Amino acid sequence: MNRTKRNYLALLTVFALSGTFVNAQSDKKEAEMITTKPFGDSERHWYGIKDESNLINPVPNQPKYSDSDYTKIADNMILFQRANGGWPKNYDMKAILTPEQVEKVASTKAILHTTFDNETTYTHIYYLAQVYTVTQIEKYKEACLKGIQFVMDAQYANGGWPQYFPLEKGYSRHITFNDGAYMGIINLLDKIVNNNPNFSFVDEGTKAKVTLAYNKGIDCILNMQIKDNGRLTAWCQQHDEETLLPAWARKFEPPSICNAESVGVVLFLMKIKNPNDRIIQAIQSAVKWFADSRIYNTRTESFEIQGFESKYKTVKRDVRVVTDLTAPPIWTRYYELGSHKPLFSDRNSEFLYSLAEVSVERRSGYSWYTYEPQKALDKYADWQKKYAATNDVLK
Repeated sequence: MNRTKRNYLALLTVFALSGTFVNAQSDKKEAEMITTKPFGDSERHWYGIKDESNLINPVPNQPKYSDSDYTKIADNMILFQRANGGWPKNYDMKAILTPEQVEKVASTKAILHTTFDNETTYTHIYYLAQVYTVTQIEKYKEACLKGIQFVMDAQYANGGWPQYFPLEKGYSRHITFNDGAYMGIINLLDKIVNNNPNFSFVDEGTKAKVTLAYNKGIDCILNMQIKDNGRLTAWCQQHDEETLLPAWARKFEPPSICNAESVGVVLFLMKIKNPNDRIIQAIQSAVKWFADSRIYNTRTESFEIQGFESKYKTVKRDVRVVTDLTAPPIWTRYYELGSHKPLFSDRNSEFLYSLAEVSVERRSGYSWYTYEPQKALDKYADWQKKYAATNDVLK
């Protein structure tokens, strides 16, 4: 082989190795990317629902940071964080704000309209923890710890959390599983208690307080599990903050056994290592309830209709229930207390017993059926073999 050919092959090898290195670095960066997916719900609300009560509303073609601009996104979070350590909901943390928007948000630090709704506050805390872990920039640690303190301040003496804190009038005072609020909080605390590396900076004193809040939160979950007709079932979307009984939220969200929100509770309890007898009983009872409340040969389908304006939005689609012998098991979101019948409602709070009775606007604008319980049923076998080997409630 002549020298020219050898040099050419060597050069190709260098380029190949360089490409491998670049790809490896790219893959590594992708793996280390701090995701903003948990903020999608608030982001969709900010852009999709015009709300005159918002601190700021988006400008046309509002520019955004990319996910890799995590310090700039974290700076937005610090900007939006209120004086009490919590956050308001329904803003885009990736938005590149105008000077006027920045000034308006900065001027509202003292307004304490702060919440866990729509995946708010607990998601900000975890994001800031990740950014501090990567950057070691002190302001992100301080904001994160302030958020953690807010979570502990917001906890009721009985272990639950309201939807908004400081407490406001109405159903936001209830202990809320809806939209993942309670389980978002308890899963955050679980990370701190069980030594997630992104929280390695949390001092022992704070960790001890978090552990106490975490254990109280688990006790409250167990105390809220609905006992109906003499049997433990699952949970409601929201529970009264004093009695812990199922409670109304919005006018179409009745006190009931709520399968959709209960799944997150069960999956969390299943994660607990070496569960005590009460936790085992709670899981067994809820799984049995999911199995017994399955609906067969049924599915829903959405279809276009001639659009019309309701009081709340433009309605362009409707939903109907279809008989289908090939359909997998499905569940309604709500089951009536006492009768255990599939339950529906509307903006007048009337109890209804079929989707067809619900107004078109609510029928198409809410998730009345769910497949979520199947997730718990799928995980049950492995959990049962480990922690309840002699009692398979599905047999």
